[in-house]
Amino acid sequence: MTNSLFTPYTLKDLELKNRVVMPPMCQYSVTAKDGIPNDWHHVHYLSRAIGGTGLIIIEMTDVEPDGRITDYDLGLWSDEHIPAYKKLVDGIHAHGSKVGIQIAHAGRKAEDAAEPVAPSAIAYPDANYIQPRALITEEIRGMVQKFADAARRAVQAGVDTIELHGAHGYLIHQFHSPVTNKRDDVYGQELSRFGVEVIQAVRKEMPAGMPLILRISAVEYVDGGYDVDHAIELSRAYQAAGVDVIHVSTGGEGPAGTRKPGNYPGYQVPFARQIREALNIPVIAVGALDDPALAQSVIGNEDADLVAVGRGLLRDPYWAIHAAVTLHGEKPSIPEQYQRGY
Repeated sequence: MTNSLFTPYTLKDLELKNRVVMPPMCQYSVTAKDGIPNDWHHVHYLSRAIGGTGLIIIEMTDVEPDGRITDYDLGLWSDEHIPAYKKLVDGIHAHGSKVGIQIAHAGRKAEDAAEPVAPSAIAYPDANYIQPRALITEEIRGMVQKFADAARRAVQAGVDTIELHGAHGYLIHQFHSPVTNKRDDVYGQELSRFGVEVIQAVRKEMPAGMPLILRISAVEYVDGGYDVDHAIELSRAYQAAGVDVIHVSTGGEGPAGTRKPGNYPGYQVPFARQIREALNIPVIAVGALDDPALAQSVIGNEDADLVAVGRGLLRDPYWAIHAAVTLHGEKPSIPEQYQRGY
């Protein structure tokens, strides 16, 4: 096949040695509750770089303290955070991987906020979640700026790409879903408007050659939730606003209703392909793609341009090396210190 999991990939100024992506996965390990990465994050991310991962996307990093899922999450709401992230990014770069960071706000899913905020005062349907209040229009414009400020800090820390979290029921997703956005102002009349404004504001803080990724839930599983056609139209608006890559997941907006997620290997790949073909845009596929042969087929069949391996990389920091060994004919990028083991 022309492309494989271990052929390089270039988009704008981002040059990846392979197509393996470590997707953002919250560690809930900021024990100081200050949003600053600590020793756990250094070991966690640098070991995946040593293990040969092409692109590592740092977990959901929030634009304000009350935007965290829990107080143990990462944050980037202050310039004081920048040095710690720069140290982390420099360490990952030293081992040959490129770095992204997922910038986000949990909205109504902020579990530890005294009063979560959301597009509309609709609580997440679980007794563990707090009733949110609806943001007023002026506050929304301030929230857009918080995303932009976090992006500026990420760029100063040296990241190679930025991902905006528009999936899994968090704030951008809440705005573009008819299930959670019941507003009667401009942000309710045009469901993509908040996401578009965030993208445009973040784009201004990024170098022209740096690609912007957006993660989206291609379908919702709650009864009355949107389908992939809505996600394609959202993605079209987001692409026009400045998004270069769509990271395609599903669900997260609430407990599943009649429609259930597949939860079998590759169950989300068809959605990635649909968005890729509809928009002619690079996509990242994700969802139980831990088997190297399956991940290879996603690239070889041109279902997606990059493959995110989540749980596989939690289990095995050296997943990329081991996948290349398993896929005969691929050349693993084994660190010199470990080559005797192979």
